[in-house]
Parts: sequence; structure tokens; C-alpha cells
Amino acid sequence: MNKFIRILFFCLALHQARAEPAKPVVNLAVIGLAHDAVGDFIQRARNRTDVQLVGIVETNQDLVARYARLLNLNADFFSKSLDDLLAKTNVQAAAIFTSTSKHRHAVEVCAAHKIDVMLEKPLAINLEQAQAIATLAKNSGIHVIVDYETTWFPANQTAYTIVHDRRAIGDIRKIIVCAGNNGPKESGCSDMFLNWLTDPAQNGGGALMDFGCYGADLITWFMNGQQPISVFATTQHFKPDVYPNVEDEATIVLSYPHAQGVIQASWNWPFDRRDVEIYGRNGYVIAPRRDLLRMRQTGTEESELDLPNLSTINAFADDISYLAAVVRGEIQPSGLPSLETNLIVTKVLDAAKESARTGKRVDIAN
Repeated sequence: MNKFIRILFFCLALHQARAEPAKPVVNLAVIGLAHDAVGDFIQRARNRTDVQLVGIVETNQDLVARYARLLNLNADFFSKSLDDLLAKTNVQAAAIFTSTSKHRHAVEVCAAHKIDVMLEKPLAINLEQAQAIATLAKNSGIHVIVDYETTWFPANQTAYTIVHDRRAIGDIRKIIVCAGNNGPKESGCSDMFLNWLTDPAQNGGGALMDFGCYGADLITWFMNGQQPISVFATTQHFKPDVYPNVEDEATIVLSYPHAQGVIQASWNWPFDRRDVEIYGRNGYVIAPRRDLLRMRQTGTEESELDLPNLSTINAFADDISYLAAVVRGEIQPSGLPSLETNLIVTKVLDAAKESARTGKRVDIAN
């Protein structure tokens, strides 16, 4: 009987899948090849059926030659400008992999053509540029979202459900985010990527910007978009011979009326970290990695929780699914990738840089 029921449910699911109309394919362009994450993104996009990668915009011919060789791409697939690409094909969305300092210009170009944008984190090098991007998005009517790998972690999505939908640990009192690695040079970043990542004019800072943005994004999300009332930060140079122009270690404390957030951003961890701990009045939830979640409530022992299997049908399964859903109008950006959240993230990072410079707490006006 159980076997019969399983077969019946399988047939019903198969019939439903066949009955659902196919979603329109989103024409996607990549703008910029300066960020090392672009290679993985291109590979994933090429293997999708819900998006069509129609071209890559890049002016640096060394980068063009490198990725044409690595990914076996024809020279005609590359264009020197978005206008050149649009002369050949239609583009509905663009994924931006330039240096952070060029995000504003990339959004400006896309806004002129009503093209939705996804930026590799962080949003901008400072609040001035972030606000300019927000103005461009508003005036043109395009969507701008920011891509963090932590957004798509099943552990983080489940933790949010436990904390906010189920209210299982009570009011939040402290959130701790540890993010980083052993350093961009030590982890094997390309010279092109390393040159701008360690240039404060192009990246806005070092470890504080590179990995502090993860913590500011996650904490703002778990605090339901609430701004901190103050920020205090300290930065250090543990490896000045390797990173002479930017900090490689940062600790940022965010104060809220009834809670505290702590961000530990580092290029000195012995291994990669993207973990978050949320402590409430009645328990805690800890996500030490993307696929692991632990929970403890008052009067219980710590337990490991089962996580959902996010499929490509779910818009939160990955960045490409989310971007495609936004372009098709199926969802409105919210939470971790949203422009609203990331304006607060930039405000926090600006305050952290100022606090580290002066050694004083920076109050944030609402």
C-alpha cells in the first residue's frame, strides 16, 4: 500500500510539472571580469535553462583572452560596451563583476537601458556612491540587488524562520558573524583581482569591506531592517608586508536599543568562515556553515536540525534563480539582497571605517 501511494504521488507531481507552463527565459549579460567569482558564475549560468547568457562586456583584453581560453568562449561573445552588446542581442538583466568602485557607473549604464542589475557584494565603496545607485534605480525603475553567497545558505534561511516566524528563541539579544579567510593572496586570488581588492580607492578598504559586509548584511536582516544606533570598530595590520595599504583584521560592534551585533572580519582565519550565531532570551541558533544548523532552547540540550532541500524552483535557492524571478516580476527584492538592506550595510561600513580611524564610537542618525 505504501509503495502504491508513493507511485501515485510521483505521478501526480509529474503531471503537475508537465501542466505548468514554461517560464520565459531571461536574457542575461555579464559586465566586467575583474572579480574572480565571475568564472564560477558564468559556468553556472551557461548550464541553466531559465536564463540565457547572451554576452560579456569587458574592455580589458587580457581578461577577455583569459576567460575566452578558460571557458572556451568565442571572441564574438565579448563586447567592449553594453551598447555594442545591445546592438547584437536583447539584454534583460546584468550581473556586475567589476571592481566595487565601478559599480555606480555600471548601474548608470544599465539604468539608461532599463536593465535590472545584480552586483557582486558589496553594494558600493561608500554611502555617497550607494545613494547615487539608489537614485539611479528609483529614477529608471530598475531593480538593483546585491549578491552574497550567504544569502543562499539553507542554514541561514532556516535560522531566520526559527527566529522570526516561529519566535523559538525569544527576542534577539546578540548576533555574532565571523567571515573571512586566510587572505586573498594566500587563498590564490588572481593578480588582477588582488590589485583592486587591496586598493582602498577601488574597494573602499580591506578585510573590513571584503568580509565586514557579510556581517552587516546578515545582522541587518535578522534585525528586520533596523539600523544600529551606534557603531564602534577597530582594525589592525597583522600582515603589513602583504597588505600595506589596507587593514587585514576588523572587529565591528553594532549597538541597538535592546541587542548587540558583532562582526569579526578577517584575512587571518586559518580557513574560510561564513558563520552566524543568534542568541535570544530563551535560546540560540548557530549556523557554522551553509548546510549545518544547531539550536538550543531553555531547558533543552543542543540539537542539530534538518534543513530543507532548496531546489532551483525556489527563488532563494541561488543567485541566478533569484535574479530571474525578479526580472520576471515574480518577487520583489527584499531582505539580504535588497537595495534597502544594503544601503544600511553601507552606512554601517562607513561608520565602522570612521570609528576605526578616530578610535571613537560613531552614532548613526535615523
